[in-house]
Amino acid sequence: MPNIEKEIHEKFGHRLRVRVNGIHIKNNQILMVKHQMGHGKCFWNVPGGGMEYGTSTLENLMREFREETGLRVKATTFLFVHEFLEPPLHAIELFFDIIVEEGEIYLGEDPELSKENQLIAEISYLDIEHLAKIPKEEKHPIFWGINSVNDVRIWKGNFNFENKCIK
Repeated sequence: MPNIEKEIHEKFGHRLRVRVNGIHIKNNQILMVKHQMGHGKCFWNVPGGGMEYGTSTLENLMREFREETGLRVKATTFLFVHEFLEPPLHAIELFFDIIVEEGEIYLGEDPELSKENQLIAEISYLDIEHLAKIPKEEKHPIFWGINSVNDVRIWKGNFNFENKCIK
């Protein structure tokens, strides 16, 4: 994966992206996707991704879940907004609570990236103990200080956890 960082910067960098993300909790575990970011770096987050022009927020959320996990989902509640800003990446992220309607989990792909530079490396349900063991720099900031997987369901509002560029 020698060119993955270059491809990430070219496809997603230096522009504002709107992303949709789905939080699925089952048996006190949250569904997470591990992304390989190049140079041995990884990043854990819930399934989700960029919105496509001309399709609704919920359509994009359902598409992203299918692409990444193979699951057909339905959003139940809008939870919160998070602004992610670590240049060259800048995203407004919309988080929804979701339920799985059908399907079996499988390791999907990101159609925006080339076959040799896929980011998705693993999909897993993680409990709070496992999440706590993942270093901060390897997981989305919304998971840094939670004490229960359900903590992410109670937040309401606009957040920008630990962004280095937001004052």
